[in-house]
Amino acid sequence: MTAPAPASITLDGPGAPARPARRRRSPQSRFSGRVVGRMIAGLVIALVFVIPYLIMLIGSFKSRDNILAVPPTYLPSTWHPENYITMWSTPETPLPENLISTIVISVFATALVLLVCVPAAYYTARFRFLGRGVFLFLVIVTQMLQPTVLATGLFKEMVAIGINDTWLAMILINAAFNLAFAIWIMHNFFAGVPKEIDEAAQLDGAGKWTVLFRVQLPLVWPGIVTAIIYTFVASWNEFAASLVILSTDANQPLSVALTKFVGQYDAAWQYVFAVSVVAVIPVVILFMLIEKRLVGGLTQGSVK
Repeated sequence: MTAPAPASITLDGPGAPARPARRRRSPQSRFSGRVVGRMIAGLVIALVFVIPYLIMLIGSFKSRDNILAVPPTYLPSTWHPENYITMWSTPETPLPENLISTIVISVFATALVLLVCVPAAYYTARFRFLGRGVFLFLVIVTQMLQPTVLATGLFKEMVAIGINDTWLAMILINAAFNLAFAIWIMHNFFAGVPKEIDEAAQLDGAGKWTVLFRVQLPLVWPGIVTAIIYTFVASWNEFAASLVILSTDANQPLSVALTKFVGQYDAAWQYVFAVSVVAVIPVVILFMLIEKRLVGGLTQGSVK
C-alpha cells in the first residue's frame, strides 16, 4: 500500500508570520511617469526638427570662410549680421523682386484655389449628379501628377497661350496643382454639415448662394483655413515649374533665386542660409497666427 501524500502546510493561520504588504503604485505616479515619458519623447522629436533650422540660422551669421573652416565650428568666430543687409544687393539675383514675386504668386494662387474649390466642394457634397463619382476620382488622380513631370509640357502650353515668363502663368499652374487637394478637404467638411441646416435656411427664403456664403462657410471655416495653409505653403515652396517657366531673374520666386548663390566652382553659403531664413519666416508667422484653426481643421476633416 502506498502512503497517503502529506497534507499541504499553510502558514495563513493565526500564528503564522504576517506577509509583507505589496506596494502598489498609485494612479497619480503612473500618470506622472507617462507624462514625463511623453515630454521627453516630444522634446527629442522637436530637437530633430529644430536643429537643422538652428544650424541654418547660425550659419547665416557666419562668413563664407568660417562656414568652410576645418575643423568646423558650431558658433561663428565673428558674427556677421550684415549678411542680411548685403544679400539684398548681391549681383547674383535681385532678391527684393524675388520676394515680391513669391508673395504675389502664392497669395493670388491661394485666392484662386479658394474661389474655385469652395463652390465645387459644396456642390459635390450636397447634390447628386451623373458622373459624380468619376469626377471625384479624377480630382484625386490629378494629385499623382507633379509639376516636375509636366514641366516641359507646361512650358510649351504657356508659350502657346502667350503668358510664358509671367506671374499669371505660375499663378495658374500653382492653383491647378493644389486645387484637387483643396476640393477634397472642403468636400469632407461640407459633407459633415447636416442637410437640415440648408433646408431650414431655404425655408426662411435664403437662396443657394446665400446658404453657401452665410450659413455653410462659418461652419466649415476650419477646412478653409486648412486649404489656405496647404495651398499657400505649396505655392511658396514650388520650384520645378518656376525654374522652367520663369526665365527673367526678377520674376523668379525665392526658391529659384536661392540656387543662384550656388555656382559650379563656388557658393556663397552665408547668403544661402540667410535667404533660407527669410523664406521660412513668413510661413512660420502664418502657422503661428492660425495654428489653432489649422489643428481643428485637420482633426475635424479626418473624422466624420
